[in-house]
Amino acid sequence: MKTFGGPVLFLDRSDINTDEIIPAKYLTEVDKEALRPHLLEDLRLDGFDPKGPWRGKAHVIVTRANFGCGSSREHAPWALEVNGITCVIAENFARIFRQNMFNCGMLALSLSQEKIKEIFALAKNPDCACSIDVAAKKIGFSWKGGSKELAFTLSPFDEALVKAGGWVEFADARY
Repeated sequence: MKTFGGPVLFLDRSDINTDEIIPAKYLTEVDKEALRPHLLEDLRLDGFDPKGPWRGKAHVIVTRANFGCGSSREHAPWALEVNGITCVIAENFARIFRQNMFNCGMLALSLSQEKIKEIFALAKNPDCACSIDVAAKKIGFSWKGGSKELAFTLSPFDEALVKAGGWVEFADARY
């Protein structure tokens, strides 16, 4: 099972699509490593620099609603994974993107709009980090001088995929 948690990248926008996660011109790549430098390079968001200091540091993305919408492609979770991002927390996800995250052994955690709003209030803390306990279904946020804990839900099947490391590992262990 992957390790979940670490520094947080806050992307304060809904409807971030798979072309913004990894542009379509890179879909011919079959090596995940080739996707690394292109993660979020087409994302347009005030104050966001796709080449910024978050690269290589952020392990969790917190965003708004409908993350991963657009074209279905496994390259979007791959681009996140190869950059060390193993969890995205949002109000909701495009169905295929969400399943591709779990198929890769990664977390796509849906929280209510109110909880997402609470988490975005933490963005003012530059040292905000996140810890995720899959077994306890708890997300912890900590920063200098404070902390916050939230619960999440996960279906037994999605939890099994994550614990196995993804669909291929899950199937190999059972079939």
